[in-house]
Amino acid sequence: MKQAPGPAPETPSLTVRAMTGLKEIGAAAWDACAFSPETLAAGDETHNPFVSHAFLSALEESGCVSRKTGWLPLHIAVERDGTLLGVAPCYLKSHSQGEYVFDHGWADAYERVGGSYYPKLQVSVPFTPVTGPRFLIAPGADPDEATAGLVAGLRALRGETKASSIHVTFMREAEWDRAGAAGFLQRTDQQFHWENAGYASFENFLEALASRKRKNIRKERRDALAPGITVEHLTGADITEAHWDAFYAFYMDTGARKWGRPYLNRRFFSLLSERMADRVLLIMARRDGAYIAGAINLIGDTALYGRNWGCIEDHPFLHFEICYYQAIDFAIARGLKRVEAGAQGEHKLARGYKPVLMHSAHDIADPAFRRAVADYLQRERAHVAEAVDVLDTLTPFRRTDEVHAPGACDGAADPARPAPESPST
Repeated sequence: MKQAPGPAPETPSLTVRAMTGLKEIGAAAWDACAFSPETLAAGDETHNPFVSHAFLSALEESGCVSRKTGWLPLHIAVERDGTLLGVAPCYLKSHSQGEYVFDHGWADAYERVGGSYYPKLQVSVPFTPVTGPRFLIAPGADPDEATAGLVAGLRALRGETKASSIHVTFMREAEWDRAGAAGFLQRTDQQFHWENAGYASFENFLEALASRKRKNIRKERRDALAPGITVEHLTGADITEAHWDAFYAFYMDTGARKWGRPYLNRRFFSLLSERMADRVLLIMARRDGAYIAGAINLIGDTALYGRNWGCIEDHPFLHFEICYYQAIDFAIARGLKRVEAGAQGEHKLARGYKPVLMHSAHDIADPAFRRAVADYLQRERAHVAEAVDVLDTLTPFRRTDEVHAPGACDGAADPARPAPESPST
């Protein structure tokens, strides 16, 4: 267990530790922070599976995150008089892959003027563009005090590791506000989420769409399954190692294409199934008795999170059926509030997914470079907000003034921003 330099003057009674892996803190202590009332107060999700000890430790124990892969765990814990106040999932990064909040342009610019952008500190869930808590507060702790301690610890760790910067990505808006008040630079981006307006069925959802869009989705679903394809939903004990073998082949096939190198290895999926199978939903497509495509989702208490997709046969609209429409079916059946279908993808808009803002915060040590990034982010936030407003007018939902029969019921132009980086849904 590594002791970070002394805490900032404003928190003299606090002790900050940097842990080189989740093995240095028990699952009970970590999860008590991840799912405490204090952590959950600012959001609607009562169980975000990605910040659980089970998920994060599976990434570590499988070797998907390690010094070798450029994701060295250095999790932060803050204590007062031996009592844990909060933790944060933190990694020392030697590159910017697997993050989905693109700062490659920042790295290039800083290195062109003689700076060293790497290493940097990343507070996030690796390979996971899903909003969730990043400052995990212990039960009964004061959120402001714990957050201040975590921020002080991150800044001390940045100095000790000679990192250029701290990046807290896919954080909740309340944490984003708190980070901004602590001096972090604020960034926004967008995703597309499906929102459940109390629909009784998929057809009930379609009734909320304009006629042409409704017909188009029905046609896509029909055509996707036309070649005799059937779809299975698998969760819990129904998921076998054979299912993971099939899905991993799909995942690797997608990674072998233009989307980027796969980040997850085969062992990770076995560990995931072993530790949290009830939180996993595999949507698998079968033709002539053999699996040909699939998508992995994680199940929260209020949301379904689509993550990775792959196939070994190409069929029109099958991707939309497996990743989007089947996810909506499942969310309606479970009474979930929304489906978050991964990063990127304005094509989701026509399929009932709406634009929403994503939030990240960045703390840069070099004052001159910080000023340059701050100027860029000010313009980018305005552009993103405008884009979300425009996209919101292009959703397939009927206008309120449209006569109908009653029924039931990417960021500012950044020249260095790369293409989508992984087989996300």
